[in-house]
Amino acid sequence: MPQSHQQHVTLVITHRIAPASEALYEAWLNKIMPQAGSFTGHLGVNVIRPSRSGDPYTILVRFDTLENLNAWHNSELRKELVKEVSPLLLQNDNTEVRPGAEFWFTPPAANVRPPARWKQYLLTLLVIYPSTHIVPWFWGQILPHLKGTEGGHILNDASVVGLVVFLWMPVITRVFHSWLTRTSAQ
Repeated sequence: MPQSHQQHVTLVITHRIAPASEALYEAWLNKIMPQAGSFTGHLGVNVIRPSRSGDPYTILVRFDTLENLNAWHNSELRKELVKEVSPLLLQNDNTEVRPGAEFWFTPPAANVRPPARWKQYLLTLLVIYPSTHIVPWFWGQILPHLKGTEGGHILNDASVVGLVVFLWMPVITRVFHSWLTRTSAQ
């Protein structure tokens, strides 16, 4: 029997781009993202662009189930697109599957330590606190008859999660990248 509370999964892709190939790589991203979106269970893509020259691109492709993610990851279409971009890469296509939302604070490489838990806590609070106040106020202005109802709670929760996953966390982790990756010795 399938679980009704199954977590989504994320394909984390890191690419190191050859010098002076960024424009071609960006064009390739614009080509591949809609292709991934056409597969069953696709929940969205976030691209974390390098903050410094030479840093990798990190692409987060979310799917509702591992089976649907694997269908995209192992598809002939994706294999052809990866083959197409290979001349622009300094290293092979590097992929990793992550359950749930832990990818926000996953370091870009195995030899890089994850951010301190207190930093993860503060950034998550920075995103969640205003969202849980602004969203109910917003929907209360537009749909006051839903206030305090089960439908209102679902609408508020779905809106907060959507904002956090698709907007705030990609922006916040990019803006605070240097702070997140700085160790206490620096």
